[in-house]
Amino acid sequence: MSPCLSLVLTALLALAAPAIAKPYVPTSDAKVLERLPFRPNDPVARELTKLRAELQRDPRNLEVAVTLARRYYELVAEEGDPRYLGYAQAALAPWWDLPTPPLEVQVLRASLRQFRHDFDGSVADLTQALERNPEHAQARILRAIIHIVQARYEQARSDCKVLRQSDDQLIGVGCEAMVDGLTGKAELAYQILNDTLSKSPDLVPAKKLWLQIRLGELAQRMGRSDLAESHFRQALALGITDTFLLAAYADLLLEQQRPADVVALLKDKSRSDVLLLRLVFAERALKLPTARERQTALAARYAAARLRGETVHQQEEARFALHVNNDPKEALALARENWKVQREPRDAQIFLEAAIAAKDPAAAQPVLQWLDESGIEDRYLISLGQQLKGGRK
Repeated sequence: MSPCLSLVLTALLALAAPAIAKPYVPTSDAKVLERLPFRPNDPVARELTKLRAELQRDPRNLEVAVTLARRYYELVAEEGDPRYLGYAQAALAPWWDLPTPPLEVQVLRASLRQFRHDFDGSVADLTQALERNPEHAQARILRAIIHIVQARYEQARSDCKVLRQSDDQLIGVGCEAMVDGLTGKAELAYQILNDTLSKSPDLVPAKKLWLQIRLGELAQRMGRSDLAESHFRQALALGITDTFLLAAYADLLLEQQRPADVVALLKDKSRSDVLLLRLVFAERALKLPTARERQTALAARYAAARLRGETVHQQEEARFALHVNNDPKEALALARENWKVQREPRDAQIFLEAAIAAKDPAAAQPVLQWLDESGIEDRYLISLGQQLKGGRK
């Protein structure tokens, strides 16, 4: 994700990570692959055009390739469009299959691999990168995030403690707070992050964004919806486009039965599968005439992903199966498969909801065990768990 470390954190915690497609090689340089969504005078468009031209002249220019791949990777977090991942991989093609590529290529390869849920491959790359340079903070935080996503909290905390010794204290503090927020110390985590934000008025906007999103998540888990919305709105006010922020805020609005606000928030964001799902929920609730068309489009995207053998959309597809198609058994099957690789609160939520709808409490045992062992303080998840425990014979 350069990506700066705060952007790395934001991008890697997205609900449903998109997948990398195998790069397509056109038969002619004159062939137009796609018109990217930029205005003619957009500085991002000019930057990308310049970098692509430089790389075309010399495909093995490592500095240009890494810069272009990073820029595409940052655009994934900003726009939520998975095609940028394929472009990023294509830029790194000369080094992609090397056992030990240049260090920055290896870290970028790990970042891209985690997006397609190749967590083992990503961790292997990151571990090797850290053996080469133990002080590589980006590799360290990426590995910590993957440990968090897969509920390996002690391993994550070990990496977080190392990050506390880095030049950027915020990264280490924030990393540990993320672990605390999932392991029975939500109030403490919230206080630490809130104090960090209030005592650091000169933080760059990207870091303020990350802190506001984390604070919003923690407040929401603790059942403080008004406070959560305040944090999400402050994050939006920073003017940084971020798919994860939009998805998190949309979920809060949907929980509060405010679909019209979701439509206003996401009406121009349908390129992202993650955001299109929330838009489908909202438009169906409002019985808008566009709901059916968007629902069909999203179903087609999921079907196409399955044909390609991709599994990165299973959490979102499970929500679609349960709340749109009213198919609890399919939702439960998808949630079960998703839980094998990804164990965050939203993964737990759809698993528990599907098990309740399918009247199959036993199926949810892995999540119920995680609830007990992690000590997570999430009021909604705990209530779902209690429903299932009450239904067990």
